[in-house]
Amino acid sequence: MLDGITLLWFLLAAASLLFVAIDIRTTPESVVMKWGFVLLTAYTGVVGAFLYVLGCREPLPGLHEQYVAARWRQALGSTMHCVAGDGVGIIAGAVLSSFLHFRGITEVFVEYILGFGFGWTIFQALFMRDMSGGSYPRALKNTFVAELLSMNFLMAGMLATVMTLKRYIPSADNPFTPNFWFVMSMGLLVGFVIAYPINWWLVANHLKHGMMTVRPRGSGTVAHNTQAAMSGMSHETLGGMAHAAPMLHMSMDAGKLPSPPIPVMTLLSFLVLAAGAVIAFLPM
Repeated sequence: MLDGITLLWFLLAAASLLFVAIDIRTTPESVVMKWGFVLLTAYTGVVGAFLYVLGCREPLPGLHEQYVAARWRQALGSTMHCVAGDGVGIIAGAVLSSFLHFRGITEVFVEYILGFGFGWTIFQALFMRDMSGGSYPRALKNTFVAELLSMNFLMAGMLATVMTLKRYIPSADNPFTPNFWFVMSMGLLVGFVIAYPINWWLVANHLKHGMMTVRPRGSGTVAHNTQAAMSGMSHETLGGMAHAAPMLHMSMDAGKLPSPPIPVMTLLSFLVLAAGAVIAFLPM
C-alpha cells in the first residue's frame, strides 16, 4: 500500500511540476519567486501547484497586482520563498548525512546549518540584494533575522515529521530509494504549514516581502512605476516596471516597531524549534 501511495505521489508531483514550470513563465512575477514556486512544487507536488494557482497565478490579464496584494497571499509568497531556499540546503544536508552515516543530533545540525546557510546567503541575500541597494553585505544584515525566525519554524515541522516517519517507513534514510524523497517531501510540506504563521508576522511587520508583480517596459502600468520609485526599488531591478503590490504601504509604515518585539518572536522561534526536536527524538 505504501508503495502505491508513493508511486501516485511522484506521478502527481511530476505532472504538477511540469504544469508550474510551463505556466509560470507567463506570470508577471519576479524571477526568484518563479524559481521558488518551481522548487516548492518539486518538494510538495500537487500541493505546490495548488498554492501557485491559488496564490500567484494571474486570474485575468492586468489583475496580478490586486490579486497578490491580499495579506494571506503575501504571507504565502514569503513562506514559499523560505521553504524553497532552505529546502535545498536541508535536503543536501540529509543526503550528505546519509553518505557520511551521520545520525541523531549531528544529522539535524548539518541539515539546519546547510538549510539556513543556503536560504540566507543565496535565496534571501544574494537573489534579493537589489532591494538593499545592490549591496550584498547590507542584504545579509537585512535578511538575517527574518531568515532565522522562518527557518526555526520550518525546521521544527520538518524535524518532527521526518524523524517520526523514518521510524515506520523502511529505507527512508537512503537517498537512493523513493521512500527517502517521499519522507523529505512530507517534512517540507509540514514545515511549510508550521512556518506560515511566522511569515505572516514577518510580512505584517515589514521584515519580509511577499508576492511581487514584474511587468516589462511599455506595459502601461504607470501607477506601479510611481510605487516602485517611492519604495526605493529601481525599475531596472524589477525588469523595468512594477513591483510588489504592497510595497508602497510598507514604505509608509517602515518606521513602526514590530509587535510583538523581535526578541520575543526570536525566543518563541527557538522554543518551537526545541519542541520539534523533542517530538523528533521521543522514544519509540
